[in-house]
This record gives sequence, structure tokens and C-alpha cells, in this order.
Amino acid sequence: MSARIIDGKDFASALRARVATQVARVVAASGRKPGLAVVLVGEDPASSVYVRSKGKATLAAGMESFEHRLPVDVAEDELIALVDRLNADPAVDGILVQLPLPRHIDERRVITRIDPDKDVDGFHPVNAGRLATGLPGFVPCTPLGCLMLLKDVHSSLAGLDAVVIGRSNIVGKPMGQLLLAESCTVTMTHSRTRDLAAHVARADIVVAAVGIPGFVKAEWIKPGASVIDVGINRTDAGLVGDVDPAAADVAGAITPVPGGVGPMTIAVLMRNTLVSAARREGVTLDDTL
Repeated sequence: MSARIIDGKDFASALRARVATQVARVVAASGRKPGLAVVLVGEDPASSVYVRSKGKATLAAGMESFEHRLPVDVAEDELIALVDRLNADPAVDGILVQLPLPRHIDERRVITRIDPDKDVDGFHPVNAGRLATGLPGFVPCTPLGCLMLLKDVHSSLAGLDAVVIGRSNIVGKPMGQLLLAESCTVTMTHSRTRDLAAHVARADIVVAAVGIPGFVKAEWIKPGASVIDVGINRTDAGLVGDVDPAAADVAGAITPVPGGVGPMTIAVLMRNTLVSAARREGVTLDDTL
């Protein structure tokens, strides 16, 4: 048996194209382009590359990109003041503060200062609460992208057994909430879960976001299961996921690393920014997003 490879690059490209089409609808109705502001503190190489990618994707979608680069020793209050200005700026629909921040800055204070209705990263506690209670809000981009990929594989997720491996606020916890909202039976696990293999063995869906190369063994996977590998781990052999590549011989569908979940994160960020602009301008979007 050989798994269907879930092509995140192709899906993300199609999503970005749909976003660009509907951006034009917002522009026509409001007379302005949706705007995404990205704040980068310091010159971390990986973060700088990611910020540039976000800027290019924003412009390619027909939206405005506002980039703010601050020195690594910027005072916390100065960063907070910038967030306040962006909250008040009518041209800005989405605010993203690139993480991680330098140690002298309290990430929680910065994230909670962002207007929840401009929090297109979905990290604000208000948006976490909205997700948990089924209210409209923003969901972190990576788990929402994972859900989109799963729904492209399955006509319905209702009733399926899903195991999420990882409990971060950015991926694991919101992933579990999203799957629960789709009527899956969800088991939340992590690296310290006892007999993790037994949990995984009964799962129709496995989402691995634990950050350990090859942590999920191929022999754990239920034949025919859908496997979403969120892990991107740098090793001497290159980028590898959290799932043993041999799982592709057992699973029914699986995301590759790289080229699976990764491309979805920025595409969903574009989607969230568009949704924010449409809500603020009272524009109705179609359901292809």
C-alpha cells in the first residue's frame, strides 16, 4: 500500500488564487486594499526570510503590506506603542508580530495587546476562547491549514477518531478544537503520553506536532489512516518531519516534509487577513475560503 501524498504546495497555491479573487471584491466595495502589518524585532535569519515571504505573498494577493523592523534591543514599551498605533490604523486589517521575541520582551503582553479582531495569527486569548466556544474568530494559521488539507481528503470528518500529538497553543490545542468542531472523536496526546502507540494505532487521523524528528513510528499507524505531519526539523540529513517517512507505506494519505503543511501557513494568513478586511468593511465572501 502506498499513501496518497497530500500536496500542500498545490493546495496553498489554489487557496492564494481564491484569496486574490476575493480581495478584488473587497477593493471594489470599500475602495481600499486589505492591509497586513508584520512586525519583526531583531535580525533572526529564519524570521527575516519568513517575513519577506509574507510580504511577497501579501502583495501577490493584491493586498497592502506594512513591514515594521525594530532593533533587537527595542524597549518593550516601544513595541507595545507600535502595536497600539497599528490597532488604531484603519488601513491595517491584520497585525502579526513575528515570534520569537528577544528575551527582554514579554511575548504574552505583546500578543494580548493586539486587537483580537486584527489578530490574524489567532494567538490572542480572546480568539482561543472564541474557538473553544464555537464563536467566530481567528484560528492559528497552521492548524487551520491542516484542517483544510484533511477536508480535501475526506468528504466528512464526522465520527472519525483523531489523535493530536502535541499540546502547544499554536498548533496542538487549536487543532484539537477544530477537529472536535468537525465532530471527530479527539484524543490529545504529547511526548509524555503513556502507550502513545496504542492511541495512534486506533486513529483514523493523526496530526503530529511534537517537534521531534521521526517521533511517530510507521508501525504505530493504522492502515489507511490520514497523517498530517506538522514537524519541520533541521537535521544533518536536511528537513524531516515528526513522522517516520516509512509511514507512507501504511497510511492512506500523508503530508510530505517539506511541501505539505508548511506552504499552507502563509496561504491561510492571507485568507485570515482577507476575512478581517471583509468583516470590517461589511463585505460578504463566498464559502471557498
